Amino acid sequence: MSEGLAATRAPTLPAPRVYPERADRADGWKERLDTVISGIPAVMTPGLYAARNRQIVRRAGRYAVELAAIDDAGLDRFAQKAQLELRRVRFADEAVARGFALVREVASRTIGLRHYDVQLQGGFAILKGMIAEMETGEGKTLTATLAASVAALAGIPVHIITVNDYLAQRDAETMGPIYRRLGLTVDHVIHGRSPQERRAAYLSDVTYCTNKEAAFDYLRDRLVLGTNANNLRLKIERLYGETSRTNRLVMRGLHFAIVDEADSVLIDEARTPLIISSESDPADEQERAERALQLIEPLEQGRDYTINREERRIELSDAGKTRLAERAEQLNAFWQGRIRREEAARQALAATHLFRRDEHYLVRDGKVEIVDEYTGRVMADRSWGEGLHQLIEVKEGCAATPRREPLARMTYQRFFRRYTRLAGMTGTARETASELWSVYRLPVATVPPNRPLRRIRERDRVCRSTAEKWTAIAARTKELADSGRPVLLGTRSVSASEAASRELDAAGLPHVVLNAAQDRHEAEVIARAGERGRVTIATNMAGRGVDIVLGEGVARLGGLCVLMSERHDAGRIDRQLLGRSGRHGEPGSAEAILSLEDPLLEFSRSRLLRAAARLPGWIGQWAGRAAFDRAQRKAERTHSRMRRELVRHDQRLGNLLAFSGRNE
Repeated sequence: MSEGLAATRAPTLPAPRVYPERADRADGWKERLDTVISGIPAVMTPGLYAARNRQIVRRAGRYAVELAAIDDAGLDRFAQKAQLELRRVRFADEAVARGFALVREVASRTIGLRHYDVQLQGGFAILKGMIAEMETGEGKTLTATLAASVAALAGIPVHIITVNDYLAQRDAETMGPIYRRLGLTVDHVIHGRSPQERRAAYLSDVTYCTNKEAAFDYLRDRLVLGTNANNLRLKIERLYGETSRTNRLVMRGLHFAIVDEADSVLIDEARTPLIISSESDPADEQERAERALQLIEPLEQGRDYTINREERRIELSDAGKTRLAERAEQLNAFWQGRIRREEAARQALAATHLFRRDEHYLVRDGKVEIVDEYTGRVMADRSWGEGLHQLIEVKEGCAATPRREPLARMTYQRFFRRYTRLAGMTGTARETASELWSVYRLPVATVPPNRPLRRIRERDRVCRSTAEKWTAIAARTKELADSGRPVLLGTRSVSASEAASRELDAAGLPHVVLNAAQDRHEAEVIARAGERGRVTIATNMAGRGVDIVLGEGVARLGGLCVLMSERHDAGRIDRQLLGRSGRHGEPGSAEAILSLEDPLLEFSRSRLLRAAARLPGWIGQWAGRAAFDRAQRKAERTHSRMRRELVRHDQRLGNLLAFSGRNE
């Protein structure tokens, strides 16, 4: 850090609010109408934002020659002037341009990287409260330093939200020299850090953390604050000294969040409730789970219950409810309650029919560990609620763990909407632009790539059966690997990646498997996926945030080929996977080999299309692709509707808990 800049750092006044955050937004019909009307330009005309963001390049460019010519002492004086101006006028365009030019020069001198013009556009979009959609490999980590540095120089604490602990620590260490040279402090929050270390990290000007760690730290602060925590009371309580509630808080409020991989965090994670809980007796949970599974044994699908696989819901018929009541007559008082009995039966049926091993969860060391369906990563510290987790544990022959009784709860949607300023960046946002606006009031600004995209997207190939698909994938992989091209074979689940591995073993193809069971080495494996002739099998996580560097001579052969074995429920997840190739303007290709037995087609009820897809020739291939397109769109609409309903349900629940005097 420059001693001159640190010594002359602008004074910081006491914060007007002890714990700043945005109040919950109402969700009445007037608010919904306003969202629709105001969202028309945000969703329909993203080009307007792009045109405005390009102006920052010209403005910042005016300072480039001056900054390149001055020494370190002169740079300190320039930084001091820029900081004072940002404190005075905040994010006026000219002040931001001066700040961006400063950060670009500092990055060049400290870590040897100079921001591209398109990264300036992305940084400006972030600073103005947008989602910057940048192609994969365009340097979003470096782009974030522009907005974060300028905001921190203006006196606004910044949280940069990443998707895992590795990226949070890596980015803080890699980008740290930029912030420190500007006289700013930087730290990171990862799993395992003590409350004292977390408190110190959140006191930094820029804090890198995961969405999970930030959200749970906030929930713990809410438990400390309780319901009676207005700003004046908290200021008066500071007179109490060490006994003040403010001294037990970890965070200092929700000021400005920059969300990396925004689609994953703000959309995919949105259906995951955040719960801080106490624990029940595991022996009771074991007995109840065993009894529930025994109760449903004689029930017959179609007569006693129906399964809605699209929404993962079980519906009991009147006959099923009657049969449950008859079987529960000899049981204890817990099973005599109709609502408790029927809910336990629904959960037991869901555990049996809707949740599959090696797809939705793993069993390791006698424990059930949830697998995130969007990223393929293991979420070892999470559990399903309402007794579902214990039912799956007993189903798999594991000892039941204690059920967690909620003390405080919230969804990611409500958490991120409480930041006073919110922005993000991702490679795939346009598909969810309307949802990002309606839920978070975040417009999407598309940022062009620094170099023209050279990736070739081949047409999908549709096979009639799963066995035929794997045979075709093995043959295509061998063809590519023999030519010297590296192959990244994408799968949706752990079981699918293991099936692919067995098929490649049978074909005599050396390969590396990266799935939820080996995620500790994710970054290293993905970073080497571009080596000549290398074959890598990866679940959906596919190393988001980790660059794939092509080996020597690979570009001349056509670059990395991403071979997709299944389509995901969300098309943007597929686009993220396909975007692992053709990065930085390099050559690459992407193709998919699918099967009419793939799970996604459960969303498609068009018998005509599925029948036509079995015809030989181009007609069958066209119908197969159309069936997948239709099923994917339906799945996206279903999941979007469920997320919107969750927002409204969570808000209603929050209002009820607030009315009752309990925490969220």
